[in-house]
Amino acid sequence: MTIGRRPVAIDSRLVDRLYRRAHGERWRTPIDRFAQALQTSGERAFADRAPEPGELERYLTALHLEDLALACACAAGDEQAWEHFVAVQRPFLYRAADALDRGGGARDLADAIYADLYARSLFRYFHGRSSLATWLRSIVAQRHVDRLRAGKRSVSLPDEDSSAALSAPPAHVDPDRSRFLALTRTAMKRAAADLPARDRLRLACYYAQELTLAETGRVLGEHEATVSRALARSRESIRQAVERDLGKAGLADDEIGRCFASLIEDAGPLSVHDLIGADPAGAGARNAREIVLSKRKAP
Repeated sequence: MTIGRRPVAIDSRLVDRLYRRAHGERWRTPIDRFAQALQTSGERAFADRAPEPGELERYLTALHLEDLALACACAAGDEQAWEHFVAVQRPFLYRAADALDRGGGARDLADAIYADLYARSLFRYFHGRSSLATWLRSIVAQRHVDRLRAGKRSVSLPDEDSSAALSAPPAHVDPDRSRFLALTRTAMKRAAADLPARDRLRLACYYAQELTLAETGRVLGEHEATVSRALARSRESIRQAVERDLGKAGLADDEIGRCFASLIEDAGPLSVHDLIGADPAGAGARNAREIVLSKRKAP
């Protein structure tokens, strides 16, 4: 139980009954995870007072239980549940994004939300009080508002050759940056080379050729949700391999962190083409740092 919330007691028989009503067995939803989701939802609903007799049961029964069970199964990593979630919810989320920006400028927010959902960190905020579709629309709307607010805080600067130009403060240059970048690039190439050929092809399709998940899936004969998961696994595999390689090179944890920070700041000429042999004439040839570090480009 989260500190600061009033604990609520849910009878196990009620949990079983709600689990059956939610059809939790359809997605093989772990009943203990479902029970914890009910517990969290109840604690948030009655954070400032104890529920009256029967009030907690009425509240829980009124939740969107099937959506809650699906979210629990996705958070637990069930493949079929995730494929169903993507197939059903992604169109709703894209329509919500397009309604906010008809030029398509909000679609990257939708993709970022799916990345957070796939990492399973975002599902813990779904408590079943609304449908999954409504909840997702509220998230993309809030992130769109946050982006607009951040944009309004930006101030246009004068041209650098104008009389009103501001002098830039001296930049701090890490004396080890060149060495860290060289070590990281070598480690990334080695990690990518160790991936199975199919994984390298999938990375090339999505990152170098800039195909969509669905287009990449058609090339490899995979469902787009399978492509999404496989890309996430490949990125994590590369990152872990790079960390191990840098550790073997004698770098301490803080130095490994500086290596990744150097890559984020400027990866230099290292591209996906360099990393996995993708066709440099492709539309993308994105910087290779996105494979390991970028949340915005994660599926």
